[in-house]
Amino acid sequence: MAQNNQQKVQDVSQLEKVRREKLAELQAAGKDPFQIVKYDQTHHSAQIKSDFDELENETVSIAGRMMFKRVMGKASFCNVQDKEGRIQVYVARDDLGEEAYKEFKRMDIGDIIGVKGFVFKTKTGEISVHAKELTLLSKSLSPLPEKFHGLQDVDMRYRQRYVDLIMNEESKETFIKRSKIISEIRKFLDGRGFMEVETPMLVSNAGGAAARPFETHFNALNEDVKLRISLELYLKRLIIGGLERVYEIGRVFRNEGVDTRHNPEFTLMELYQAYTDYYGMMELTESMFRYLAEKVCGTTTIVYGDKEIDLGKPFRKLTMIDAIKEQTGIDFDQVATTEEAKKIADEHHVEYEDRHVKGDIVNLFFDEFCEDKMIQPTFIMDHPIEISPLTKKKPDDPTKVERFELYINGWEMCNAYSELNDPIDQRERFAAQDALAEAGDDEAQHTDEDFLHAMEIGMPPTGGIGYGIDRLTMLLTNSAAIRDVLLFPTMKTVKD
Repeated sequence: MAQNNQQKVQDVSQLEKVRREKLAELQAAGKDPFQIVKYDQTHHSAQIKSDFDELENETVSIAGRMMFKRVMGKASFCNVQDKEGRIQVYVARDDLGEEAYKEFKRMDIGDIIGVKGFVFKTKTGEISVHAKELTLLSKSLSPLPEKFHGLQDVDMRYRQRYVDLIMNEESKETFIKRSKIISEIRKFLDGRGFMEVETPMLVSNAGGAAARPFETHFNALNEDVKLRISLELYLKRLIIGGLERVYEIGRVFRNEGVDTRHNPEFTLMELYQAYTDYYGMMELTESMFRYLAEKVCGTTTIVYGDKEIDLGKPFRKLTMIDAIKEQTGIDFDQVATTEEAKKIADEHHVEYEDRHVKGDIVNLFFDEFCEDKMIQPTFIMDHPIEISPLTKKKPDDPTKVERFELYINGWEMCNAYSELNDPIDQRERFAAQDALAEAGDDEAQHTDEDFLHAMEIGMPPTGGIGYGIDRLTMLLTNSAAIRDVLLFPTMKTVKD
């Protein structure tokens, strides 16, 4: 195997040497492609195919990467790939001229070319461009991978996304859909009167979520700062300022592990709406997810792996306590103390830490026995107060909060609250988080005095939602891993 890899490296090195020699010849002849600064591209491949009846025999100029070439004496064919796909080009010596045809024959797969010619259909019925002029716009000095073997290296696809996008049409379609998802989220929220805003990435206090932040140093101010882990606390300041409906789509950073559903930097959508609660957020979330499926997938019934998921039906609503009871028979509403909850956890082999209290045990039971069962869209409501430091208590049960998470395909897709707007209660909960941090919890939040001051100015009743764009894209594109929907995922540096 090592010998085969060494041979491949030698082969590639030789190909690169030949390509550089071709470039040197072009430059010596005053035909350096890198001196060309623009090309008048009038059409793309898909447009030519869809509008063939109007474009037949019309002159067009296309540009893209040559992905295939077949030379047959006085006439040849090649395929040009642009952002919309591929189209065949017919290249004849009598049309280009002797010298230009020789130059074409010396071009390589991967070269970027411009083609001017007329649209026609071959005898086999393939819509093509009959080249009258052909221009080398950029010389590819490094060969593309061999189609049926080079793309088997998944690590290379992630590290060299530019190659993946060239060679893998499905990958390109995934990222086109990702862009559409973000665009449609904006359209949906704009239609409901939300205002898009931007908030700081470098913060002195990274709050709004249970996560360990990245830390860095701000030289100009000689201060240590953190990269944000959430968008929440600044967006709430804007609600307090009277903007009423705000949202942000932005990068957040969490210093945690990497797996198929987690990347240290990811894109989060958070919104806040004054004068509503978590039931209002349920309606908005359900409507938004259904809208996105229709716009991006063309249907509210989507397929992920071997599962069919129906986003068209009303989403199920279930409390966390009832979900656990449904799967295990245990009713934690009848469990009075932390000691009793830990005893039940021991009996069911659920691991916990000494600092955990009853609410943490409830959450651990849900994660262990329920989460992966939530295939069809389900709102899991009324979480324990201990795991929800920014959420309003339920008036009829202060041990729980008005919070829900949306689960689809066994994944947490969305987190939403009736937001806590009592500054006195908020200060007490921050104090409890401070105590956890002092006890060694790296993911605990810290008291944010400026945020508390903002709350003391007065915050209206508010509903809020947060969800990851990456996981949503995985769901709507049937992608197996988060790295498949991140153009440039976090990867360990490869040392030479």
